[in-house]
Amino acid sequence: MRYLLDTQIWLWSLVSPDRMGNEVTKIVDNPDNTLVLSAASTWEISIKYRLGKLSLPEPPEEFILPRLTRDGIESLPVQHHHAAKVALLPDYHRDPFDRLLIATAQTDSMTVLTSDRQFQPYDVKIILS
Repeated sequence: MRYLLDTQIWLWSLVSPDRMGNEVTKIVDNPDNTLVLSAASTWEISIKYRLGKLSLPEPPEEFILPRLTRDGIESLPVQHHHAAKVALLPDYHRDPFDRLLIATAQTDSMTVLTSDRQFQPYDVKIILS
């Protein structure tokens, strides 16, 4: 199955896997599953890193892509149809990165692995950590 990782889940999988719930851990550890990280997450990480809100052992351009490759995580570009779908979402969640992840999951029929309960009101499959 194909799963879209939200930014926090992907970071936890790297540095604090014990923070992920059992179900999410099993999904992430199962080599039969396809894990996907949106370019929106890379954008979010880069902004937070630049603002000093996220510390990484190296700059995002050196940190993110090698780990995606190493861990076999699929990179997903942000497409126009993903971005346009955001306009149709109700305002339950105000974070623009998470709204884009929700729209992407809806458009591409993926389940989102997240720790964010604000995803719940949307018409999107999620597994909470």
